[in-house]
Amino acid sequence: MVAVTLWGSLSELAEGQREVEIKASNLRELLAGLQAAYPAFAPQLERGISVSIDGKIYNDSWFQPISETSEVVLLNRLEGG
Repeated sequence: MVAVTLWGSLSELAEGQREVEIKASNLRELLAGLQAAYPAFAPQLERGISVSIDGKIYNDSWFQPISETSEVVLLNRLEGG
């Protein structure tokens, strides 16, 4: 299980929890597991979400490995300009 910190308003989509545990070995599994456990995440995941894994931001790196010791933080999609 991977401990996932939900940043800001994302915690509202997980029934107010600031941290959840999801079984996953990569980013794709993490997002699929999150949506299965908390269906309210579906619209947000369609809009896009940023994931910080051990301090590096990933947006669409579906097969980025995640270990049980990884520090994982979900944020609303970060966009630069």
